[in-house]
Amino acid sequence: MYAIVEIAGQQFKVAKDQKVYVHRLQGEEGSKVTFDNVLLLDDDGKVSIGAPAIEGASVTAQILGHLKGDKVIVFKKKRRKGYKKKNGHRQYLSEIQIESIAATGAKKSAKKEAAPAKEEAPKAVVSEEATTDYSSMTVAELKAVAKEQGISGYTSLKKAELIEALTK
Repeated sequence: MYAIVEIAGQQFKVAKDQKVYVHRLQGEEGSKVTFDNVLLLDDDGKVSIGAPAIEGASVTAQILGHLKGDKVIVFKKKRRKGYKKKNGHRQYLSEIQIESIAATGAKKSAKKEAAPAKEEAPKAVVSEEATTDYSSMTVAELKAVAKEQGISGYTSLKKAELIEALTK
């Protein structure tokens, strides 16, 4: 049994008890992590393909350690110009061991379920008149507000007169 799973923005083909080096994961050494974004699942010839992910499938892994990858040297040169740049980079990695691949019965992370609850909270209603600053508005904007409020004769009023009529 193997699965193609997305881990830290990259796709990996994993099997049970396999060790994989992935981009640095949040979590301490020895902790378990679950990946819900399973793209393909093969169970002894029975292949399931997600669109884009398989609903209910998950891969559980244990973080074995955090380390740095091999140094990669980046050397740039333009001939006859005297331009040379040498730079190095070492990627931060995590070594994980795949413990299990579950085809069904996985639940989504609690973090994703908690997010919609915040949206359902009632929002405080603030009156528009208390927060509107008419002095910073242009005459055209003041005339539009006066038209919305149904004030008659607003077209011939000056800015100070419009502000006075709107605050009443």
